[in-house]
Amino acid sequence: MEELRFCKKCLIRQMQEEEDLYQVIKAHLEQMAPDSKVPPQEYERRLELCEACELLLTGMCRSCGCYVEIRAAKKNLCCPEGNW
Repeated sequence: MEELRFCKKCLIRQMQEEEDLYQVIKAHLEQMAPDSKVPPQEYERRLELCEACELLLTGMCRSCGCYVEIRAAKKNLCCPEGNW
């Protein structure tokens, strides 16, 4: 039996074993009011910065404990480390 490796430097959307959690996050993002979200291009830029950050651990920020895919979508929030 092949052992599954757990990616510690990935976003939730990249982890197959976390598909159920990603669906919950995706539903939350879809229910957010459009005027409270950053544009898609900015969202992807923020996530790229999160992916490169040493504080990303299994889709969560070790600085603040958030799921970065939710925090990065919100206009009124910023990176607790000042990366975006």
